[in-house]
Amino acid sequence: MSNAGGPGGHGEINRPRVFLGCFIALVATAFGFIIRATIIDDWRVQFNLSQTQIGYIQGAGLYPFAISIILFSLVVDYIGYGVSMIFAFAGHVLSLVITLTARDFAQLYAGQFLFALANGIVEAVINPVVATMYGRQKTHYLNVLHAGWPGGLVLGGLLALGLGMLPLNFGDSVLWKVKMGLVALPTLAYGVLLFGQRFPVQERVAAGVSYLEMLREFGIASCFITLALLVLGLNQILEVFGILLPWSVAGALVVVPTILFGLLVRSFGRPMFVFLLLVMFLLATTELGTDSWIADIMGSVLQSQNAGDLVLVYTSFIMFVLRFFAGPIVHVISPLGLLAVSAALATIGLVTLSHAGTAASLIFIAATIYGFGKTFFWPTTLGVVSEQFPKGGALTLNAIAGVGMLAVGTLGNPLIGMLQDRQIDRLLAERYTELHERVMVEKHAMLGKYRALDEAKLATLTDEEQELVLSVVREARQATLQQIAVLPAIMFICYVGLLVYFLSRGGYKAEVLVGHEAADEEFTGGVEGPTEA
Repeated sequence: MSNAGGPGGHGEINRPRVFLGCFIALVATAFGFIIRATIIDDWRVQFNLSQTQIGYIQGAGLYPFAISIILFSLVVDYIGYGVSMIFAFAGHVLSLVITLTARDFAQLYAGQFLFALANGIVEAVINPVVATMYGRQKTHYLNVLHAGWPGGLVLGGLLALGLGMLPLNFGDSVLWKVKMGLVALPTLAYGVLLFGQRFPVQERVAAGVSYLEMLREFGIASCFITLALLVLGLNQILEVFGILLPWSVAGALVVVPTILFGLLVRSFGRPMFVFLLLVMFLLATTELGTDSWIADIMGSVLQSQNAGDLVLVYTSFIMFVLRFFAGPIVHVISPLGLLAVSAALATIGLVTLSHAGTAASLIFIAATIYGFGKTFFWPTTLGVVSEQFPKGGALTLNAIAGVGMLAVGTLGNPLIGMLQDRQIDRLLAERYTELHERVMVEKHAMLGKYRALDEAKLATLTDEEQELVLSVVREARQATLQQIAVLPAIMFICYVGLLVYFLSRGGYKAEVLVGHEAADEEFTGGVEGPTEA
């Protein structure tokens, strides 16, 4: 992988090969996500994990992404895209080794943490690279690029399911390791494709926008939000290893750097960007948070993990296909219109799925609606940020993704896990008080105290008693999806508000840097913005 991504990089850029390498690198990140989803039940049994502990592991597979994507966004234009991808490749390989040799919860957590760090580096590179290479059609090509995510979910999920159905003489403790080893396939592929390749100079750098101006576009408010989430992530890491971070220390870690950053940039940041950062809390939990849990939840409801996995694979297939058609859709209803429609569909899909019971036809319809709804959330948001804040360069483009991962990793995933634990606790106490006292244990987490089902105690019950408990568990976990549906409902209101704002200003138009053709002009229009020499 060449270091030609930084200032001064020269030479021929093989755009098709670089794009394919970026695409497959995203496939590798999706492999890790979907395979973790298909083996999470094996981890629960082998390592006796609670739903909240599983939430932490799933969070560790997401929020450290933000640490690396934000840090590398600050330096990627200097160290180069090629060197950054070497770090990503090494991180993916090492995380596989740690996960495959894990012996307890903490080691599983560490392996997923490192994998997410590598994922963040991948996105810190591929988003600005593709937005720069295809500057006239940013939203379209970012959607095509991010088809690699659902494509990886589908391929990785089918491979993992196929392994589980083969007549192999592996025990469960070995089979999950074989499935996890599949991540090596796309990892090696993107390493080979991008090795020795040259990358474009990011459009902010090429247009002469200064580093300080990029920081000003980001601003104090964005800095505060990002640091607050990073400290929450740090607190979660320490909590896993039995250490509690005092609130005074946590507050200082947020406030002091924010003040210093504010003295440097003297800018609040772009208000709409700050608003989109906050909406990203909801978006990331709706898409990635739900996807982290959906296979496990529906597998429990349908009493078949393979059936649960197929729900995630099916909705991911919908995403994979539709993302190739983002350009024409955006041309008709604008990026914000697409996001508003998506939020409405996601709300309807999740509510329907929560009431579907075990009816296959209703689950299929609900999953289809939800799949359509979640398809365009992530890449279209990246497209909006790239179009509206080009002077923010790699920082604003990647920070929006980083904050999303931080939000779902530190708050969203553990919250969904805790909602399930509390729903199980409440329903079981109402219906079977004596069984409730025998199988529930009190646990502590950053989000507060909670009572969780103890798998070891459940195993001591009679078959009849176990079925009574599990019937409540299935009902409670599926009902949680209705609570999650509140998030895209709020998103819908936010996007409609932005649409009204742009209509009052003459309609949605992309801001472009002087000296460049209008970004996405053929789809969304363009308006030139001043640059700093």
